[in-house]
Amino acid sequence: MVASKVHLVRHGEVFNPERVLYGRLPNFRLSDLGVQMAQAAAAEVLASGRPVSRLIASPLQRAQESAQPFADAFQMSIDTDERIIEPTNHFEGTRMRGPGGALRQPRNWPYLINPFRPSWGEPFKDVVDRMLAAIDDAWVSVEDGDVVLVSHQLPIWMVHRALAGESLAHDPRQRRCDLSSITTFERHDGRFVETSYSNPAAPLQTGATDVGAV
Repeated sequence: MVASKVHLVRHGEVFNPERVLYGRLPNFRLSDLGVQMAQAAAAEVLASGRPVSRLIASPLQRAQESAQPFADAFQMSIDTDERIIEPTNHFEGTRMRGPGGALRQPRNWPYLINPFRPSWGEPFKDVVDRMLAAIDDAWVSVEDGDVVLVSHQLPIWMVHRALAGESLAHDPRQRRCDLSSITTFERHDGRFVETSYSNPAAPLQTGATDVGAV
């Protein structure tokens, strides 16, 4: 036997008053609003009546904190998987736009030359490969029930595009992966298929800060 569903959950809002691109930088925790968002995601899965058999999170603080409401709701521990972490990014720790923004500095322009790879960080294909490997391992790691993986916007969106047969290169402004959203997959005929997307924290999104990745 294997899992019934895999839910990819994005973390909640991060406390980021300087509005920097935090990437893999340490010590970026959830804001108070982000905690509420994470609680909303866990509450939705709990209310669905789905049995969750395993909980896995990225090692970054914001993902671990976003997994905690699931741990509390389903009375289970949080396993950590490095493969579902945020991608590497040249622009970590900078503000991308506005006065003094990284995009206005000529020394950074070479990192923008190839959006298809992309040239500013971990190749999209590498992100897909490690995410799908983690999902596949999570799928076979339980005898039944669902698995929740708490990850980040770009890795989740890469899984969506890869499984949908879409180009991995894309406009970051067009990602459908809101804070604390839930993207759900099942395995049909030997391959993973996306079956639903929900945004349980939508009522909390107004005014939220979401500038963590390119």
